[in-house]
Amino acid sequence: QVQLVESGGGLVQAGEPLRLSCAASGRTFSAYTIMGWFRQAPGKKRDFVAAITFNDIIYYADAVEGRFTISRDNAKNTVYLQMNSLKPEDTAVYYCAAEPSGNYRSAEVYNYWGQGTQVTVSS
Repeated sequence: QVQLVESGGGLVQAGEPLRLSCAASGRTFSAYTIMGWFRQAPGKKRDFVAAITFNDIIYYADAVEGRFTISRDNAKNTVYLQMNSLKPEDTAVYYCAAEPSGNYRSAEVYNYWGQGTQVTVSS
């Protein structure tokens, strides 16, 4: 059974960094074709943040390009999201997801999800 567990969220001030981790279990980690990060602010839909393929092709949302970095460590069964220069508008619950069956930018097509971790950026 596939499980994704996020960690690393918290409260930071604007401009500070934060690193999220997503530990995966239940299948060979390197077999995950695409793993992604999404975020959802209160009252808003779940938005794409970043994704990384099994062969390290990376995609970012325009809103985080140049500030966030996604990476994966197959030896540790973990995908990371390094977030720098955080802004108050980055405040949201961040979710890890895996194995989309369609457009990797669409939350609806992902087959596996973590429980989410709260990131709050104060001004």
